[in-house]
Amino acid sequence: MSTPAAPAAASANAPTAAHGHLEHLPVSMFSIVMGLAGTTIALEKAEQLWGWSVSPSAVLLAVTALVFAAISLAYLAKFVLHRQHVVAEFNHPIRLSFFPAMSIGLLLLAIAVMRHAPGVSLVLWAVGAAAQLLFTLAVLSAWMHHDKFQVQHSNPAWFIPIVGNILVPVAGVPLGYQEVSWFSFSVGLMMWTPLLAVLLNRFFFHPMLPAKLLPTLFILIAPPAVGCLSWVKLHNGVVDDVARILYYFGLFITLLLLSQARHFWKLAFALPWWAYTFPVAAMTLATSVMLEQVGGGFFAALFVVLLTALVLLVTLISVRTVIAMQRDQICVPE
Repeated sequence: MSTPAAPAAASANAPTAAHGHLEHLPVSMFSIVMGLAGTTIALEKAEQLWGWSVSPSAVLLAVTALVFAAISLAYLAKFVLHRQHVVAEFNHPIRLSFFPAMSIGLLLLAIAVMRHAPGVSLVLWAVGAAAQLLFTLAVLSAWMHHDKFQVQHSNPAWFIPIVGNILVPVAGVPLGYQEVSWFSFSVGLMMWTPLLAVLLNRFFFHPMLPAKLLPTLFILIAPPAVGCLSWVKLHNGVVDDVARILYYFGLFITLLLLSQARHFWKLAFALPWWAYTFPVAAMTLATSVMLEQVGGGFFAALFVVLLTALVLLVTLISVRTVIAMQRDQICVPE
């Protein structure tokens, strides 16, 4: 009886062993870079605020750069060897929005290396800003001329092409490109508002997001939080009324999502968990700006809480991602 069972078990395990091929590498892997880079910048801000003698941000920056290089080379290999799969992802109503995560990764790396290597930062920022514009044009064109998008396809990942534009001034202004920064910020801000209305309509009047996409709700935090950072940069470090509106709206969304923690707690791990990380990093950085410019115990305490939560979150998700990769659960067909 045991002899026939062994081949059957081996047959059952065969599909799993076949998974993990290059053609199934998802473009959403670039969201890992967003989370790591955002955490790097937040740690660097903590080092500046608290005068740390050690620099964990420098270590994480090196890790982030290596991860970005590895994912970029792997996805380039996918494009060369399995181009039809890349085209299929670009034509996918949900995965399409993750392509600008590539350019956002470059913009975040530009911010992270600015203090260490301004020349490298300028190159990364220029390539990232140009790529972000091209991705935005391509994604918006796909949305406008289509025959496949339905309301159930809309989800917070649709903000990714927009958030990248809002992010441009964070490095662009210190590098001296004020007008380019204003251009990108204007595009991002004006597109974010109506897109938010579209998504609220989807949330209120249509079936709930699939469980796997629920972590993308945290992306709702990113536009106002990043918007606050960029607005302050564009106004010479001044926290004015608009900056406060953006910050406090981001804080409200954060509280709203925390009040729904039970829905996120029970989710099985999947790659979309990385959607938790960059928005929390953006809110942490926006809080550091409020702490520097406004001051007070509230912002000091909140910065500590958010930074601690961010580091724990990134550590947990990084470990779970490595385990999932070892178990051949990441690059699989869906």
